[in-house]
Amino acid sequence: MPGRHGVLRSLGLGLITGASDDDPSAIGTYASAGAAFGPGLLWMVPLVYPMMFTVVYLCGKIGQVTGQGLFAIIRQHYPRGVLYFLLITALIGNTIEAGADLGGMAAALNLLVPIPISLIVVLVALTVLALQIWTSYKTIRNIFRWLTLALLAYVGSAILAKPDWREAIRTTLVPHIHFTKEYLAMLVAIIGASLSAYIYSWQSNLEIEEQIDNGERSLQDRSGGPSKEEVRFAARDIAMGMFFANLIVYFIMLSTAATLHKTGTTEINTAAQAALALRPIAGHAAELLFTLGIFGVGFLAVPVMTTGAAYDLCQTLGHKHGLHWKPAEAKMFYGAIVGVTLIGIAMNFLGVNPIKALVYAGIVQGVSTPFLTLIIMFISRNPKIMGNMVNRPLMNVLGCLTTAVMFAATVGLFLALFK
Repeated sequence: MPGRHGVLRSLGLGLITGASDDDPSAIGTYASAGAAFGPGLLWMVPLVYPMMFTVVYLCGKIGQVTGQGLFAIIRQHYPRGVLYFLLITALIGNTIEAGADLGGMAAALNLLVPIPISLIVVLVALTVLALQIWTSYKTIRNIFRWLTLALLAYVGSAILAKPDWREAIRTTLVPHIHFTKEYLAMLVAIIGASLSAYIYSWQSNLEIEEQIDNGERSLQDRSGGPSKEEVRFAARDIAMGMFFANLIVYFIMLSTAATLHKTGTTEINTAAQAALALRPIAGHAAELLFTLGIFGVGFLAVPVMTTGAAYDLCQTLGHKHGLHWKPAEAKMFYGAIVGVTLIGIAMNFLGVNPIKALVYAGIVQGVSTPFLTLIIMFISRNPKIMGNMVNRPLMNVLGCLTTAVMFAATVGLFLALFK
């Protein structure tokens, strides 16, 4: 049995992180991949799985072992220039993605409910804020667990699309790369969507919130660190969560490949467009499932982004932070959540093109995320920080390969944008 943290750790923390990674903006990317290239990119799904697991596992282990969030550790051990560079890029990326996801959720819900999109944006954002400010961490965690079930809608949507399963299996197991600008740009987009920067710090902070919920409120209480068995327990949880997230990516790409691509609809810019386009091909039920999936996972992802930005800011500046505090006890933390949410709402009222905004966010994060991944590798290999929980050889290999792929994806991003 797991020990001090293991028994008390809630199964499903990795599932929450994995599901939040499949946010509406990412769903739009995966749907675009299926529409544009059919099943030809399904082989990417098993390829990115070990990279997703590696990043989330290492971030979670850093939180477990140190009892502190990722940005708090960076603040203690790295130059201020590095810290502020990573903070600024994280805030920009989280804010833009939160705003785009609010718009994506509203556009999807508008397909089912004849309410103005702008009003839906406000209502959804205020509901999310109320959840973060006036409920407990345990309540949020349990709601998030149920919201992950929304992603199962994509399994139903793919089945209703009646794909060619033999072709799907073949393209999953046998990669076939086209050296065209569009194809390579989509490869980069899938990697970027799968390894979103906001899940990095979120997982480390989620581990800490769980420890605090179990009574270890002070850093001294958490300084004992987990046992190896407890770390293995967390690793299994994260592995299952990332597998579920990747499985959903697979079904999103498969459903649009079997419907939109097959009928010549190859350009999809948003998840809501994909849902609408499914109706005449796969029926109203497929559209309904796709839409419910967008809304459900968006309701999970937006608070992950806004709260994650607040964690990063407060840890960088050394302010009190965490969902276990009351708003009056951690004013900057909750103020940051409100501020990021309001900017996200404003994006949808100021005529900001969400697709262009996501491109800019992708550029910003494309520059910073590989360096953040590199620092995570340095931290997780440092015995002064991790004690006897430093990486084993296999994890070092996976981490180095993931970091190399992230740097390669950044180069590919700039080649695709400026060629």
